[in-house]
Amino acid sequence: MKILKKIIVLLLIVLVIAQFFGPEKNSGDLASIEFFETETNPPEDVQLILKQSCYDCHSAMTKYPWYNSITPVNYWLAGHIKDGKKHFNVSNWEGNSVKRKDHKFEELIEMVEDKKMPLNSYTWTHEEAKLTDEERKSVIDWAKLVRVKYGLEKEPE
Repeated sequence: MKILKKIIVLLLIVLVIAQFFGPEKNSGDLASIEFFETETNPPEDVQLILKQSCYDCHSAMTKYPWYNSITPVNYWLAGHIKDGKKHFNVSNWEGNSVKRKDHKFEELIEMVEDKKMPLNSYTWTHEEAKLTDEERKSVIDWAKLVRVKYGLEKEPE
């Protein structure tokens, strides 16, 4: 029994010390998404959807919840954000080719149609991020229009 108490005390000490460390935060501002919004011109309803459901993980503009101060939760969230930005990052939109932008919108349409985005693990704690069928349709319709624009801009192969 003494060894169990020592293990528990040691684990508690490690957990307390771990609270003083954490991953780097994803910090940006509205300027980081301006190019994306100017180029893709989302209607107001889609802009609201993007802000509520997408930008936390797919831009440099993350609004962190209170529980991000708790280790190891903060590392889990940082992993989600890093992964989200790896797949679709509106904050570095300007640096992408038209072909890549078009492909990213193709993936966006697929993920939203298949209800894979936003992630369930995100909507559990962000109820406002859940998309209705009408909101999904708005995002998909906008994304298809953006793809038409990019299709017209592509260089012939």
